[in-house]
Amino acid sequence: MTVLVNKDTQVVVQGITGREGSFHTKAMLDYGTKIVAGVTPGKGGQSVYGVPVYDSVHDAVSKHPEINTSIIFVPSPYAPDAVYEAMEAGIDVIVLITEHIPVHDSMKFIRYAKLRGVRIIGPNCPGIISPGESKVGIMPGHVFSKGMIGIVSRSGTLTYEVAYAITKVGLGQSTAVGIGGDPITGMSMIDMLELFREDNETKAVVLIGEIGGDMEERAAEYIRRSNYEKPVIAFVAGRTAPPGKRMGHAGAIISMGAGDAESKIRAFEASGVKVASTPVEVAKLLKDVLKV
Repeated sequence: MTVLVNKDTQVVVQGITGREGSFHTKAMLDYGTKIVAGVTPGKGGQSVYGVPVYDSVHDAVSKHPEINTSIIFVPSPYAPDAVYEAMEAGIDVIVLITEHIPVHDSMKFIRYAKLRGVRIIGPNCPGIISPGESKVGIMPGHVFSKGMIGIVSRSGTLTYEVAYAITKVGLGQSTAVGIGGDPITGMSMIDMLELFREDNETKAVVLIGEIGGDMEERAAEYIRRSNYEKPVIAFVAGRTAPPGKRMGHAGAIISMGAGDAESKIRAFEASGVKVASTPVEVAKLLKDVLKV
């Protein structure tokens, strides 16, 4: 088993003819992802690396009813409409790479997605990969390897660093998900923990957090209250960030005594989650708890 994507995942790329869309379409195809269609309004009838392009997601799905996942590379002013279009066409999983989407727009389409039972990864995220099966995102596939560790991360680059450290010690990953760095995201750490809990292939989970918001604190509380059976290792970025200063990601702001690294680390430790101080230490702690 894997989580959300696997070798049978059939993908449509929204914004496939743009610079980012076409570049990452080739990288995903090279990885082995089954991309069966692309969408750019007004560009229907063209093709990108052999992938047929349609004017709408509805057109793509009508020609390729096997499509179940969309990845969106549409500029931020038009990205919310692209999300709604994918949902209306019956897409189950939407990976939203686009950054700089206004928070109020994200709140609206994420709420709508939850009402429809649609899973959104992002916005402002690197996507999702089940190593050796499917990559629906922009991550460098070569740092990942098939294995037993589930990764949930708010940071793109740190996902790759931690994954590489896990790969180097021979544990590999079942699925790695970059949920995004915005204040509001579709899938949360808790949502992903629940999916990994049900996945037989996943033997332990890594949570990569960063300053800002309270997602990590809520995940820690979930782990404690639900008696989470699988070992969880955490890493929190931003220990040296000055309070009150926005740092990179839109979600990385500390305010009113909440959201700093120390509060997140305390919450994890109080829930029995070991917290690593470096990406390399994540791999070491995993080996310790799994006794491998």
